[in-house]
Amino acid sequence: MTSAQSEIITRLKKQIKTDRHIIGVAAGSGLTARYAEAGGADFILALSSGYFRQRGVSSLAGYLAIANSNQIVMDFARKEIIPAIKEIPTIFGLSATDPMIHLESYIKEIKENGFAGINNYPTIGLFDGEFRKGLESQGITFDREVQAIEIASKQGLLTVAFVFNTEQAIKMLHAGADIICVHLGLTSGGILGGKQIKSLQAAKKLAVSIFDACNKINPEVIKMVYGGPLNKPIDVQFMYDDTEINGYVGGSAFERIPAEQAILRVTESFKSTLDIHYDGLIQKIIDGIGSNEDYVDFVKEYIQLHYNQEITLNELAEILNLNRSYLSTLFKNKVGVSFQSYLIQFRMNRACEIIEEEKVLLKNVADMVGYTDYVHFSKIFKKTKGMSPKNYANKYKVSNPYE
Repeated sequence: MTSAQSEIITRLKKQIKTDRHIIGVAAGSGLTARYAEAGGADFILALSSGYFRQRGVSSLAGYLAIANSNQIVMDFARKEIIPAIKEIPTIFGLSATDPMIHLESYIKEIKENGFAGINNYPTIGLFDGEFRKGLESQGITFDREVQAIEIASKQGLLTVAFVFNTEQAIKMLHAGADIICVHLGLTSGGILGGKQIKSLQAAKKLAVSIFDACNKINPEVIKMVYGGPLNKPIDVQFMYDDTEINGYVGGSAFERIPAEQAILRVTESFKSTLDIHYDGLIQKIIDGIGSNEDYVDFVKEYIQLHYNQEITLNELAEILNLNRSYLSTLFKNKVGVSFQSYLIQFRMNRACEIIEEEKVLLKNVADMVGYTDYVHFSKIFKKTKGMSPKNYANKYKVSNPYE
């Protein structure tokens, strides 16, 4: 490990200790990279799919034989991204399965052009079935991506490995990957997004199972998640709660979905009123143009804002003018857990954060997360966390943990 590589990893781990989590942004332009850094991003991934996203094309264009993925990244990232950012590293999205490159020489070229590391993207991990078999028969395999990570690690570059299962994660760890990032599939949401393949709960279970296996080999490896149903902060928070996940990498969530929404709404506002006015989510629903995804988003956001107050599904169904049973089924199908389970998990995780970070009497913690009866709160806390609030406070050596 070179001093530069070690310095980046040390900085990332320090950030994890300070803020609990780190953020990587897959950028397709210097504009995205510049403002992602200003917003607190910890590293930038330069990916060919990001380049296509910025041109109004689906991320899947990065997988098609319409352009040279590696050449696209080298051209736009060297000219736009590296000059745009000042403090954080830029990671090269390397199509390691490109049969027209010599991996060791090309990775050396990547380093010489100012990139701090590599990421295996586009990755064969998104393919399956007969097409995957056909690719592998021609030597286009995930093992080639593992080889690239190993070469880059030996050359002193930071390595961010996308993996889809436990077996791949173990291979990447043995190759020397610094960051294991569980790729949860195409990002859902927005106009150009993929369909939601995994519920939040299913995505969480997959990530946890992969990271449990990682811990047996290298518990110090940085653990992150990417894509799939994760396109909002509240969804990422759901992944963080009760897990050892250290961070989130986003592409569409940072540059495609916000741009789609902002440009669409600004244009509509100027067209209809000559005034820039953003309607809130609840107004969209009241106006009758809410989708099923809007309903679920509203419930999650309502919980985030009002978890310290009494919340019932009946109340939310009434606000949304929906049948309670319909809303309950819709929420469980989209999120993967029931409304009540989600609410309890959210409250208990916020209680843990308060106990760990603030000097608050435990009976007051109950009030702060929506429970007027401390005994009831304590029972739910113990059932959820496996210990009483007092024992949890003692575990973290929190002062004044009196019931």
